[in-house]
Amino acid sequence: METRPLIFDCDPGQDDAISLMMALAPSDTPLDIRAITVTAGNTVLDKCQRNARMIVELCKRTDIPVYAGCDAPLELPLATAEEVHGSEGLDGVEIFEPALPLQAEHAVDAIIRICRTVDNVLIVPTGPLTNIATAFRRAPDIISRVREIVIMGGARSEAGNITPSAEFNAYVDPHAAAEVFATSVPKTVFGLDVTHKTLIRPDHVKKLGDLNNYMTDILVPMLSGGYAEFDAQKFGTNGTPIHDACTTAYLLRPDLFTFRQVGIRVEAESELTRGCTSVDYWHGTDWDRDCQWAVGADADGFFDLMVERLALYAKL
Repeated sequence: METRPLIFDCDPGQDDAISLMMALAPSDTPLDIRAITVTAGNTVLDKCQRNARMIVELCKRTDIPVYAGCDAPLELPLATAEEVHGSEGLDGVEIFEPALPLQAEHAVDAIIRICRTVDNVLIVPTGPLTNIATAFRRAPDIISRVREIVIMGGARSEAGNITPSAEFNAYVDPHAAAEVFATSVPKTVFGLDVTHKTLIRPDHVKKLGDLNNYMTDILVPMLSGGYAEFDAQKFGTNGTPIHDACTTAYLLRPDLFTFRQVGIRVEAESELTRGCTSVDYWHGTDWDRDCQWAVGADADGFFDLMVERLALYAKL
């Protein structure tokens, strides 16, 4: 299990929420989460940061600070996904204003501060890469201090889920994605090629419900409503990909996944292929092979890990 200090950067979103629920679960050996930073993405920033604070509060981990970051991509208008995640960005959850305060410090400043003062930081972005690219622009000295970036984003053989060419996170801020992928920081990347192999099916949802603790009572409606129906109808599958949870699963059980070492570049200027992740799978370029591209997953092991982590909430 990962022991390095972590920054989770997210835009909750049901799959971000499940990723955080797994990461924040009570454990004798908890993940070393120094901050949760938030960017606009699945919905507008104000709702994303509220959703992040809600999740942290529901997980009873109010010791972890939440910071709001960039409210729009580097160069383009914000594109959101309320048609997938609901008008509040977290369909299936009773929305409330959490008591957990939002930190006054901007998320980008928090990322810079933590990376300058803490060694071996690992950044885990599961939304558009705007906060990360902005931090690298403002403080290029931190790039060499980041040990790894574990990214949910991109697609190769699965094409796109927002356009024929692009996965949503890369599409929303392709300029940020292009800049982050161009850095020398080692990257582990979970694109649609592998997240579409880790589907949560109706029988899985029933098994989660059978855990019968307060967190699964929150989670089951989230996995039973419009979010699940949207993806099942769009992709013709008997299940829902929980994209962002692959990052947390990797932190906890890296053996669940197989990888190919590749170089990746992101298209930012073309209207037709905006956000396309060009994955040098067959090593046909001289690009640095600084990305672990996830190609396979133990889907049963992934679900078993989710059950194991969510069962821990029975302790609270």
